[in-house]
Amino acid sequence: MNTTYTAYTKHGFMHAVALMAAVFCTTNTAHTQNLIPNAGFEETDTCVTTLGPGGLEDWYSAYLHFDRLQACNNGGANGLPMNAFTYQEPFEGGSCIGLYTYYQSGVEQQREWAMVPLLEPLVVGQTYYCSFRANAGFGGNAQYPQIWLASNNIGMLFTTYDRHWYQGDAYPAPLNTAHVLRTQVLADTVGWTLVSGSFVADSAYTYLMMGNFFSNALTDTVHFADPDSVFPWYPRGYTLIDAVCVSPNPDGCDLGQDVEEVQEESGILFPNPASDQLFIAGRTGVEYQVLDALGRAIAQGRALNGHWAVDVRTWPRGAYIMRLETAGRLEVRKFVVAD
Repeated sequence: MNTTYTAYTKHGFMHAVALMAAVFCTTNTAHTQNLIPNAGFEETDTCVTTLGPGGLEDWYSAYLHFDRLQACNNGGANGLPMNAFTYQEPFEGGSCIGLYTYYQSGVEQQREWAMVPLLEPLVVGQTYYCSFRANAGFGGNAQYPQIWLASNNIGMLFTTYDRHWYQGDAYPAPLNTAHVLRTQVLADTVGWTLVSGSFVADSAYTYLMMGNFFSNALTDTVHFADPDSVFPWYPRGYTLIDAVCVSPNPDGCDLGQDVEEVQEESGILFPNPASDQLFIAGRTGVEYQVLDALGRAIAQGRALNGHWAVDVRTWPRGAYIMRLETAGRLEVRKFVVAD
């Protein structure tokens, strides 16, 4: 028996196995890799005790200043689970971020956008799978425990350019677009809602922004309290975000469409735009009011069943708002009357 040859053969075999394993692991990692650095907002250089993104690695502000919320400062303004806006455990780890996603007052329609560079550029023509967890924050005091509102359109927007926002910069105009977003109002203040989707990259995107990129006119809201009976009333939506993921592999992010529960909406308007009749699907007993662009009441009433219609044939063409209220819950829907 040639022991020298046998030892060499075994050594070569083991080397080949190790090399194949390394290649497999590298390939598998590349396919399932999350392209978002610091995806759970855990990496930081210090425990900052003030609001804002200070100390957070990789992420920065693209519009006003989002907040890094962290368990190391529980009870502080930016603590977890208790902070200035809500009481909420993070989805994972000990950190998340919070940002304004709707501001009802003011001509600027303020938002807060968070931005991060991708670990590698997206490939044009490649399908990418995306997800994140979101929670509707609420706030108030002992007398008025809920004085915030919730909105839809929280989502992800990819760009090829960097945009740092600094104090004194002009407020950007609404972009009215997103690659992945939640079209339903995000109103769950208890659990973390999974927002997920996929898209085909049409550019070699290198950055991701998180927030609501749509104007107030294109954003639906749900009020946690009646603005006519609450003082002070702060009509702003605040959303927590955690566990951000972007991957070229469908198994790389938590998509969860097969288990995600779709919340029932009180009012679904169709067709929109409408020219003859506007049909509304909602709950029996809901009180509705239609306002024109100047805030004037055009129609109002109470639904006697779960489906009803409003005749809009004689209404001036333009945008309208329908307020739907039931059991102290106020929802707002936008629609258009057109030819």
